[in-house]
Amino acid sequence: MTKHNPYNFLPLQPTGRNETNTANTYAPEDMIKIYEQQFLIQVPEEELTEFLPALKAFYDIDNHTLDVSAIIFDAIADSAIIYNHKIKVGEYQILGELIEEAIEYDEDNKSDESAESEEIQAYTLECQRTFFINDVEIPYHFNLFIYGDGYSTLTKKETVLEKMYWFVRGRFEEDLLDDAEDNDSLESINSQLASLGIREMDLTTVDEIISYVEGSIIDDPMVDELNKLLDDAE
Repeated sequence: MTKHNPYNFLPLQPTGRNETNTANTYAPEDMIKIYEQQFLIQVPEEELTEFLPALKAFYDIDNHTLDVSAIIFDAIADSAIIYNHKIKVGEYQILGELIEEAIEYDEDNKSDESAESEEIQAYTLECQRTFFINDVEIPYHFNLFIYGDGYSTLTKKETVLEKMYWFVRGRFEEDLLDDAEDNDSLESINSQLASLGIREMDLTTVDEIISYVEGSIIDDPMVDELNKLLDDAE
């Protein structure tokens, strides 16, 4: 590892040399850190072409090592790099008790008055999932609506992450366009992110982060707990 460190890379100790003795090897945890630095270090535009060679020279690694680090990162780290922002899923909390609801529907023909209605058991539940954006902890509150074998979520509009959700949804769903004026603007969202020490985001980044959040708010441990609550309720 060279002493020349123009981008303030994180000093790490290699574990040895690769099989052909042409480059250093690092522990998986260190490879994650090296991989993150490729995306998360802010580099002036005029220095972009020098950045990757400098990173490889500092750690004395090759392109193959960087490729492997991406695989290690996906396999070990419960997070993702989205357009130069690191997003990580945190813990979940169930904030209240199951509230029983009831839904009636006609399975065969809803317009036929002679059709017998079948009642589906449904529940609502207040929940929270914590996310980290560039290691800054941000809560994401939502109301979970469980009906039959399906579920849906309704997000609050208090934290900046929740406001990002409504900003994205308001832009893409026609039925919400009338209420879109009530949502925060991208400029307002970036101002709130800046107050937390998070770099500004463009539209694509916000869209991708919300897609990641929506796909991550419910995981297997949470499903197991929800199933226990439902079993107890029945």
